[in-house]
Amino acid sequence: MKNAKIKQMFINVLFIVLAFTVQNCVFPLLPFLAATPNLLLILTFSFGFIHGRNAGMAYGVLSGLLLDLFYSGPFGFYTLIYLYIGYVNGIFTKYYYEDYINLPLILSVLNGLWYSMYVYVFRFLIRGRLDLPYYFRNIMLPEIIFTSVTTLLIYRLFLSASRRVEDIGKRRDTIV
Repeated sequence: MKNAKIKQMFINVLFIVLAFTVQNCVFPLLPFLAATPNLLLILTFSFGFIHGRNAGMAYGVLSGLLLDLFYSGPFGFYTLIYLYIGYVNGIFTKYYYEDYINLPLILSVLNGLWYSMYVYVFRFLIRGRLDLPYYFRNIMLPEIIFTSVTTLLIYRLFLSASRRVEDIGKRRDTIV
């Protein structure tokens, strides 16, 4: 059982690194995207939602550190919001059902809104840029929509990979 947990953590970390790479290196090169889906946000709230608060916080810290290391600004800016997102979504673990997609979609919209408002308040509002309707219409709303649509695909992929790793761990435990 311990090997299965380690393998699952390793695969989840690979998912985060892959999501970070795609989000920051591939999506900006696609000219037809008005906004890009926030893959790290999807994975962080999914980890929290499926595995609980502690796992959500751990993966949130990892996602946030990746963003903090590669973007300028105060260190810990992204780590803090991703940590909170992982923790809060971990509270909803008791409502987790494998084939239930409505709650993850609702969480995706709420987390996208929370994340965007956090960035707006601490990156724009503090500098005196007070045009929230413009920011909401042109930046927040397209990103939230793209993130929610992408959640349908990523959440299912992550859930499938998570099930497979758990099944492999269970089979090994019964053999030994």
